[in-house]
Amino acid sequence: MRLPVLVARRLPPSAMARLGERFEVTVWEGDHPMPRERLLDEVAGKAALVALLTDVVDDELLEAAGPGLVVVANYAVGVDNVDLGGCSRRGVLVTNTPDVLTDATADLAWALLMAAARRVAEGDRFLRTGVEWTWGPEMMLGRDVAGATLGIVGLGRIGRAVARRGRGFGMRVLATGRPGRGDDGGGVAEMVPLERLLAESDFVSLHVNLTPETRHLMSADRLALMRPDAVLVNTARGPVVDEAALADALDGGRLFAAGLDVFEAEPRVHPRLLSNPKVVLTPHLGSATVGAREAMGRLVADNVVAALEGAVPPNLVNPGALARRRPAG
Repeated sequence: MRLPVLVARRLPPSAMARLGERFEVTVWEGDHPMPRERLLDEVAGKAALVALLTDVVDDELLEAAGPGLVVVANYAVGVDNVDLGGCSRRGVLVTNTPDVLTDATADLAWALLMAAARRVAEGDRFLRTGVEWTWGPEMMLGRDVAGATLGIVGLGRIGRAVARRGRGFGMRVLATGRPGRGDDGGGVAEMVPLERLLAESDFVSLHVNLTPETRHLMSADRLALMRPDAVLVNTARGPVVDEAALADALDGGRLFAAGLDVFEAEPRVHPRLLSNPKVVLTPHLGSATVGAREAMGRLVADNVVAALEGAVPPNLVNPGALARRRPAG
């Protein structure tokens, strides 16, 4: 008998084909997240759950799944939607999809930085109005990127990739490390305290995980440390930024612009950010390239296959669960 697997949203074809060859797959075909009650019903009796960041894996879901659940394979790098402690206590393995989306997300962060600095989206909207215009020496002036100072908050894989891009623009790169990691900059950045980074940077790009400590990391007080001609970019997690405080800073002229790919109450966006021409917005497109999404799908399939065949998944994030892991089937 083939083991049952629930896929909470359809993955790229290669991943779906690999899972379908080995397992009895149930997949939610909707474009929006599976309704919570439906998810709780569908996960019952499954050996594996392929989850997205929009799927909350908590005690309620783990209880609904029952003792046969072996692995939660997150289709993302982050796992802040998963109760890792609850999974480990039950022997449920949790996996993610690191590395393969690093460059795609770094590219998007850089695109937001450039678009916000040079007012690209604002200029596009202006032209589409059809208003008559003529070139002028002070028309829609932006900020210089080459030779400026770039601040990287969280020097992980993606943060380092953004730092390397900054080096290509001749930028001075400052960075903060991850708590307990002992980051030394790796030759791409000068490590400094967060307060100094915010005060000295022309561009600040956020690349931290979402934890209780990083929720509203960019508070009103920290935003006030930034230069009034600075640009803030967030491709990490929405709640890292206090959006109301960001809107206040932009409206008050205390920041030049912002580029945001993630949002505090996603998919909702703070209405004052939606209406502000200084903000460049994208709908969580960090990993949205064909290559990155297909590679993420391959990792998910690898993780599910390994877990259900009794091996250690290649991208296990809670090794403490191994001592309590459950046999598949």
